[in-house]
Amino acid sequence: MVAVPRERRPAIAGLWALAERLTKLLQDAREPLIGQIKLAWWRDMMAMLARDPAALPKGEPLLAELQTTWAGHGGLDTLVDAAEAMLLAEDATARRDAAAAFGDALFTLSGGGGGARWGLVWGAMLQEGEQEGRDLFAAARNRPAPPRVSFGGNRASVMLDRWAAAIARHDGERRWRGEGLLLLRLGLIGR
Repeated sequence: MVAVPRERRPAIAGLWALAERLTKLLQDAREPLIGQIKLAWWRDMMAMLARDPAALPKGEPLLAELQTTWAGHGGLDTLVDAAEAMLLAEDATARRDAAAAFGDALFTLSGGGGGARWGLVWGAMLQEGEQEGRDLFAAARNRPAPPRVSFGGNRASVMLDRWAAAIARHDGERRWRGEGLLLLRLGLIGR
């Protein structure tokens, strides 16, 4: 969050909290139909947030947080759509496309772009099957780094993209020290 402009931090925090909630929903979904029903509720709430935020139900802390920063803004439903595509993906191509779409939607909503590599790493972490995870890490590894202009000057997105590439390079095995140094370097000098 330190790489996000101060005035955007509450909105970005709410957005990433939504991404985290959708991720948890995918992790917990044992039955696709139940997962789809829950995702449909979130899609409806995101549409209501854009059209009529005052009509949102009370009592859901995340909706209240989003209401303070995203009221009247559209686009959050694209994140829900990408999560649903991930839930329903039945083959490697569909998983790859859905994961990349989730990352792209999240980065676009965060004010940048180029989130496909991050999305592929996100998708790999969701997989229960080892081979499916390895396939998504390989897809992230094989995807070329987006040009810096695709991030729209959003340094936080650049940092997350490069971090995702470092994680993919080791098939998800975390190298905390190297990753920390990478983020420090990107945060301080931007490359």
